Amino acid sequence: MGVDTALIWAMIIAFGVMLYVIADGFDLGIGILFAVIKDEDHRGQMVHSIAPVWDGNETWLVMGGAGLMAAFPIAYSAILSALYIPIILMLLGLILRGVAFEARLKSRNRSRHLWDKALFGGSFMATFSQGVILGTYISGIEMQNKMFSGGPMDWVSPFSLFCGIALVVAYSLLGATWLIMKTQGQLQSSLRTMARPLVLLMALFIAGVSIWTPLAHGDIATRWFSVPNIFWLIPLPVLTACTCTYLYRSLAKGEFMPFVMTLSTIALGYLGLLISLWPNVIPHEITIWEASSPASSQGFTLVGTLLILPLILVYSAWSYYVFRGKVRDHEAYH
Repeated sequence: MGVDTALIWAMIIAFGVMLYVIADGFDLGIGILFAVIKDEDHRGQMVHSIAPVWDGNETWLVMGGAGLMAAFPIAYSAILSALYIPIILMLLGLILRGVAFEARLKSRNRSRHLWDKALFGGSFMATFSQGVILGTYISGIEMQNKMFSGGPMDWVSPFSLFCGIALVVAYSLLGATWLIMKTQGQLQSSLRTMARPLVLLMALFIAGVSIWTPLAHGDIATRWFSVPNIFWLIPLPVLTACTCTYLYRSLAKGEFMPFVMTLSTIALGYLGLLISLWPNVIPHEITIWEASSPASSQGFTLVGTLLILPLILVYSAWSYYVFRGKVRDHEAYH
């Protein structure tokens, strides 16, 4: 029996996307929080908390896109054709975020507020676009003969816009809980207060997506509510609800635990998404095996990926370890 390279590549891409959401999610969330944190010293501390790691976090986005092109070219072609506009907006937002991050360091005090606004704008645009991409992907892409057959504005829908707002809330909470872990004093206290309504909003959005998707897609409803699937899968939403509850309670005094619980909640939501869509790489249309490139091509690219992936993981873990600890009061990245 041969190796199922399509399955291995699907697992690698799913793993890479999850790491991107975790790693770049709190970066973008911190940029979004610039809209409500006005103190210059506090903004400096926020930037300082991610300065050593923020640009490396986007490695996982590149890996996910390159892996999709190499392993599932049919899906890569269809997804990009359907989502050119939000993908371009996302990339423009990431570029603006990166330029603003570096430019604010060299700007004068009187002009720094302009780069702060650009940092917020780029972070918000990238995050909202990612949510729209996710919502459109879940809703499905119109296909005919394994090619995209829809229009350029198919990505505009109530569900995709709902997912865009939901991801803004989730990333903002990730950024807030990261800063609770990395800061202290007045900034940390303000973020604790700010994070509580964000937890409630994220729980509402998770519930909304969980109800909306099976109502809109019969195959997802069958996956979750048919017997015996419902008995195997019911622990997942229960565990998600418990995690959200513990997250809310941990905000009172915890420092490390709120971030861990936020990551856990998002990971459980991501797991639920994978369960809903598996084994389709284009939801409701094409499976990972139908969209695969030749096994020889997948195997060739898999060798290099399996060699370099552990190095990226070790390097990333080491960088977080080296720059562990809190950002102290009056210690800012200027």
